[in-house]
Amino acid sequence: MERKFGRYAITNLPLYIVVLYAIGAAFDILSGGVVYYQYLALNPFLILHGQIWRLVTFLVATPSTSIIFLVFVLLFYYSIGQSLTQVWGAFKFNMYVLVGILGTIAAAFIVYALTRNPLLFMDTSYVNLSMFLAYAAIFPEMRVYIYGIIPIKVKWLAILDVVVLAIGFVQGDMGTRISVVVGLLNFLLFYFSTRNYRRVSPKEVHRKIRYKRQVSRNSRGARHECAVCHRTELDDPNLEFRYCSKCNGNYEYCNEHLFTHTHVK
Repeated sequence: MERKFGRYAITNLPLYIVVLYAIGAAFDILSGGVVYYQYLALNPFLILHGQIWRLVTFLVATPSTSIIFLVFVLLFYYSIGQSLTQVWGAFKFNMYVLVGILGTIAAAFIVYALTRNPLLFMDTSYVNLSMFLAYAAIFPEMRVYIYGIIPIKVKWLAILDVVVLAIGFVQGDMGTRISVVVGLLNFLLFYFSTRNYRRVSPKEVHRKIRYKRQVSRNSRGARHECAVCHRTELDDPNLEFRYCSKCNGNYEYCNEHLFTHTHVK
């Protein structure tokens, strides 16, 4: 599938997701949360009565109503999206988000068919949850800082989320159970189909980013790149480059860092 449709993948999808959430936050702040639920939220009853734009506009749901906390949340989701894109590739990350969105829409209509509740609203909570669980499965030891102060590993936050979902599944009604299943199903499908990614480390992701940057520069004709400052002869024609015989590997340095860098062992 990726060979056939990979060229249509949105390469910077995490940025677009964050922009949508920022737009939703602006609507919330300016209207006190009224605009989203009156005109934008996912509501099967209203969609079946002609408001089909809600199938798309529900994506602008803001993950937080606190401006200060919103900044941390948006940066966190952007970081998650970028990491998953680097590990999976843009196409698989696009598919992961798309399946989560379609699953949310399907869950909303299934719940509505069972309950006939005209006030049923759903947002992107389970899409966000599936993104976070995927990130926690790949980078379980990574630390996040709650409110920028309290460090905690993402695996513990993921376990807490799963426990809360399990309680909701046991104690909730049929609609809640369907929503929980859909929220976890997307994660489970991709997790078991990409299990070889579980042990990818942040250093490996950083190495891939550096490699792509180097390939991009080489495609423009650069033959040399400093391993410290990453400048090439295209950045400064006066730079001279040498390989270090004391480093373990083929590491090239510019004349400014040849004698000052830390040797790679």
